[in-house]
Amino acid sequence: MERTLKKRVLSPIVKGVLYSVCFSVVAVLIFAIIYKFVDFSQMTIKVINQIIKVLSIVIGVNISLKNNKTKGMLKGALVGILYVILSYIIFSALVASFSFSLSIVYDIIFAVLVGVICGGFIVSLKKY
Repeated sequence: MERTLKKRVLSPIVKGVLYSVCFSVVAVLIFAIIYKFVDFSQMTIKVINQIIKVLSIVIGVNISLKNNKTKGMLKGALVGILYVILSYIIFSALVASFSFSLSIVYDIIFAVLVGVICGGFIVSLKKY
């Protein structure tokens, strides 16, 4: 039973998180290249970062629910939390600066909400 739990639940969530983090890294790199040539305001940078986060979570939740569209809200919340934690570790390592602030808590709350909404939406689509 434990093996089937890992295969049916944990494996798709981990796969979804990995896809979302990979998408996020590629999107941030592309944005960084564009930023070299175009001067964006701080507000524009924040908005684009949020868009990248949302798209990353949506991709991750979609991947995690691809073969088993049950418990979408729970899986979405897990993908959101794990995405924030893993992307924080990766991006902090890239800039060699690990600092905890209240913004990380806000990111986790935001990611959970996006994951829950996306997971619920994807699960409800299977009925139609």
